[in-house]
Amino acid sequence: MSWKAGVLPAEIVDLDILVATQRDEVGELLIRELQRTRARVRHLWPVPERLPEDADVVFVDLAPGLAARIPWLPGEPKSALVLIIPPFPPPDLELLRNCAPDAVLHRPFTTHAVLTTLVLARSHFGYDRRLRGRVDKLDDTLRAFRNVERAKAILMAKENLREDEAYHFMRRQAMSRRVSLSAVAAAIVDSQQLLG
Repeated sequence: MSWKAGVLPAEIVDLDILVATQRDEVGELLIRELQRTRARVRHLWPVPERLPEDADVVFVDLAPGLAARIPWLPGEPKSALVLIIPPFPPPDLELLRNCAPDAVLHRPFTTHAVLTTLVLARSHFGYDRRLRGRVDKLDDTLRAFRNVERAKAILMAKENLREDEAYHFMRRQAMSRRVSLSAVAAAIVDSQQLLG
């Protein structure tokens, strides 16, 4: 699918985009090209002490102290971040890394570079978000597994049960109460901690 044919990639349709750059000739070009995607484009200059968190994509000039102005914690982005790199001096690579952008856009840029960068940033942001979701699910699964193992050990010690008996006891409790096995295990572990 081509941009010239007027077909936009699904990940960039109807976005809320924040542009925090000078409104010079290049800044105007950026805003115009982003508006061509049917996005809601807001301009903000100068860059505030904290960037707003309510945009889908943030385009912002790479400048000293920028990492402290990004409102989300590293690894937990709220918006796709595109850093606009000035033509000179060479970018501060440590600052660039600390900002953890989804894409970069070097000044001066072409109209094609804007769309390419936007698609790349949204794709990278979505992929990263899906990976974080999977990691969170794996963490929950591991936590549940550990609770089941602890609960089995508690039942084996307190009730003098074999491992398979302790497991079957928890399964029966879960089925009769219509809750998950991990919920029963967590209750057993919590009650043991409470009772000492």
